[in-house]
Amino acid sequence: MTFSPELEAKFAKMIGNYPPGRQKGALIPMLLYAQDEVGAVTEEVIEEVAKRLKLSRVEVEEVLGYYTMLTREPRGRYHIQICTNISCMLTGGEELFEHACRRLGIGNKGKTPDGQFSLEEVECLGACSWAPAMQVNYEFHYQMTPEKFDRLIESLRKLQ
Repeated sequence: MTFSPELEAKFAKMIGNYPPGRQKGALIPMLLYAQDEVGAVTEEVIEEVAKRLKLSRVEVEEVLGYYTMLTREPRGRYHIQICTNISCMLTGGEELFEHACRRLGIGNKGKTPDGQFSLEEVECLGACSWAPAMQVNYEFHYQMTPEKFDRLIESLRKLQ
Protein backbone atom coordinates (compact mmCIF):
# COMPACT_ATOMS: atom_id res chain seq x y z
CA MET A 1 0.00 0.00 0.00
CA THR A 2 1.23 3.46 -0.82
CA PHE A 3 0.17 6.69 0.78
CA SER A 4 0.35 10.25 -0.47
CA PRO A 5 3.87 11.61 -0.99
CA GLU A 6 3.35 13.91 2.00
CA LEU A 7 2.41 11.03 4.28
CA GLU A 8 5.23 8.85 2.96
CA ALA A 9 7.68 11.64 3.86
CA LYS A 10 6.11 12.07 7.28
CA PHE A 11 6.36 8.32 7.95
CA ALA A 12 10.01 8.19 6.86
CA LYS A 13 10.92 11.10 9.12
CA MET A 14 8.93 9.67 12.02
CA ILE A 15 10.54 6.23 11.78
CA GLY A 16 13.96 7.86 11.45
CA ASN A 17 13.46 9.67 14.76
CA TYR A 18 13.62 6.35 16.64
CA PRO A 19 16.72 4.22 17.11
CA PRO A 20 16.69 0.72 15.62
CA GLY A 21 14.62 -1.62 17.74
CA ARG A 22 12.62 1.26 19.28
CA GLN A 23 10.59 2.28 16.26
CA LYS A 24 7.39 0.91 17.78
CA GLY A 25 7.04 4.37 19.34
CA ALA A 26 5.88 5.61 15.94
CA LEU A 27 2.94 3.18 15.84
CA ILE A 28 0.15 5.36 17.24
CA PRO A 29 1.00 8.50 15.25
CA MET A 30 1.40 6.44 12.09
CA LEU A 31 -2.00 4.85 12.59
CA LEU A 32 -3.59 8.24 13.26
CA TYR A 33 -2.05 9.84 10.18
CA ALA A 34 -3.00 6.86 8.02
CA GLN A 35 -6.53 6.93 9.41
CA ASP A 36 -6.83 10.61 8.52
CA GLU A 37 -5.71 9.95 4.96
CA VAL A 38 -7.52 6.67 4.28
CA GLY A 39 -10.61 7.31 6.42
CA ALA A 40 -10.16 4.33 8.77
CA VAL A 41 -7.55 1.85 9.90
CA THR A 42 -8.18 -0.74 7.21
CA GLU A 43 -6.69 -4.21 6.89
CA GLU A 44 -4.25 -2.80 4.35
CA VAL A 45 -3.18 -0.02 6.74
CA ILE A 46 -2.60 -2.55 9.53
CA GLU A 47 -0.45 -4.74 7.30
CA GLU A 48 1.55 -1.82 5.90
CA VAL A 49 2.25 -0.16 9.25
CA ALA A 50 3.21 -3.51 10.80
CA LYS A 51 5.62 -4.19 7.94
CA ARG A 52 7.23 -0.75 8.13
CA LEU A 53 7.75 -0.98 11.90
CA LYS A 54 8.72 -4.66 11.84
CA LEU A 55 5.84 -5.56 14.14
CA SER A 56 3.47 -8.48 14.12
CA ARG A 57 -0.10 -7.91 13.06
CA VAL A 58 -1.15 -8.78 16.62
CA GLU A 59 0.96 -5.94 18.05
CA VAL A 60 -0.81 -3.45 15.79
CA GLU A 61 -4.22 -5.00 16.55
CA GLU A 62 -3.60 -4.64 20.30
CA VAL A 63 -3.03 -0.91 19.94
CA LEU A 64 -5.98 -0.55 17.59
CA GLY A 65 -8.24 -2.32 20.08
CA TYR A 66 -7.15 -0.19 23.01
CA TYR A 67 -7.26 3.37 21.69
CA THR A 68 -10.74 4.67 20.96
CA MET A 69 -9.47 7.41 18.64
CA LEU A 70 -8.51 4.69 16.17
CA THR A 71 -11.33 3.17 14.18
CA ARG A 72 -11.81 0.46 11.61
CA GLU A 73 -15.00 2.04 10.31
CA PRO A 74 -14.92 5.26 8.31
CA ARG A 75 -16.23 8.24 10.22
CA GLY A 76 -18.28 11.06 8.84
CA ARG A 77 -16.74 13.91 6.92
CA TYR A 78 -17.16 15.89 10.14
CA HIS A 79 -16.36 13.79 13.20
CA ILE A 80 -17.91 15.43 16.26
CA GLN A 81 -16.61 14.58 19.72
CA ILE A 82 -18.47 15.94 22.73
CA CYS A 83 -16.93 15.80 26.18
CA THR A 84 -19.18 14.63 29.02
CA ASN A 85 -16.52 14.39 31.74
CA ILE A 86 -16.97 16.23 35.04
CA SER A 87 -16.30 19.86 34.01
CA CYS A 88 -18.30 19.51 30.83
CA MET A 89 -21.02 17.51 32.58
CA LEU A 90 -21.46 20.26 35.19
CA THR A 91 -21.85 22.90 32.47
CA GLY A 92 -24.23 21.06 30.15
CA GLY A 93 -22.08 18.55 28.28
CA GLU A 94 -24.50 15.66 28.72
CA GLU A 95 -27.42 17.78 27.56
CA LEU A 96 -25.35 18.96 24.60
CA PHE A 97 -24.56 15.36 23.66
CA GLU A 98 -28.25 14.36 23.92
CA HIS A 99 -29.19 17.38 21.79
CA ALA A 100 -26.58 16.40 19.19
CA CYS A 101 -27.97 12.85 19.06
CA ARG A 102 -31.49 14.16 18.44
CA ARG A 103 -30.37 16.83 15.96
CA LEU A 104 -28.28 14.43 13.88
CA GLY A 105 -30.58 11.42 14.38
CA ILE A 106 -27.70 9.18 15.49
CA GLY A 107 -26.27 7.81 18.72
CA ASN A 108 -22.80 7.45 20.13
CA LYS A 109 -20.32 6.33 17.47
CA GLY A 110 -23.04 6.66 14.83
CA LYS A 111 -22.82 8.20 11.39
CA THR A 112 -25.52 10.05 9.48
CA PRO A 113 -26.85 8.20 6.41
CA ASP A 114 -25.30 10.81 4.09
CA GLY A 115 -21.88 10.20 5.68
CA GLN A 116 -21.43 13.86 6.56
CA PHE A 117 -21.46 13.61 10.36
CA SER A 118 -20.33 11.10 12.94
CA LEU A 119 -20.76 11.58 16.67
CA GLU A 120 -18.83 10.35 19.66
CA GLU A 121 -19.14 10.95 23.39
CA VAL A 122 -15.65 11.31 24.86
CA GLU A 123 -14.22 11.41 28.35
CA CYS A 124 -12.00 14.47 28.08
CA LEU A 125 -10.77 16.90 25.48
CA GLY A 126 -8.49 18.72 27.91
CA ALA A 127 -10.49 21.94 27.73
CA CYS A 128 -12.08 22.01 31.19
CA SER A 129 -11.74 25.78 31.57
CA TRP A 130 -13.92 26.29 28.50
CA ALA A 131 -16.55 23.64 29.18
CA PRO A 132 -18.61 22.26 27.68
CA ALA A 133 -16.18 21.51 24.92
CA MET A 134 -16.42 19.65 21.66
CA GLN A 135 -14.17 18.97 18.73
CA VAL A 136 -15.01 18.72 15.04
CA ASN A 137 -12.21 16.81 13.35
CA TYR A 138 -9.28 18.62 15.00
CA GLU A 139 -10.96 21.96 15.61
CA PHE A 140 -12.05 22.81 19.15
CA HIS A 141 -15.31 24.56 20.03
CA TYR A 142 -15.68 25.91 23.54
CA GLN A 143 -18.56 26.83 25.86
CA MET A 144 -20.94 25.07 23.51
CA THR A 145 -24.69 25.29 23.81
CA PRO A 146 -27.39 23.52 21.81
CA GLU A 147 -27.97 26.77 19.91
CA LYS A 148 -24.28 27.13 19.03
CA PHE A 149 -24.23 23.46 18.02
CA ASP A 150 -27.17 23.97 15.65
CA ARG A 151 -25.52 27.01 14.04
CA LEU A 152 -22.28 25.07 13.60
CA ILE A 153 -24.07 22.12 11.99
CA GLU A 154 -25.87 24.43 9.58
CA SER A 155 -22.63 26.16 8.62
CA LEU A 156 -20.95 22.78 7.99
CA ARG A 157 -23.90 21.62 5.86
CA LYS A 158 -23.46 24.71 3.69
CA LEU A 159 -19.84 23.73 3.00
CA GLN A 160 -20.93 20.48 1.34
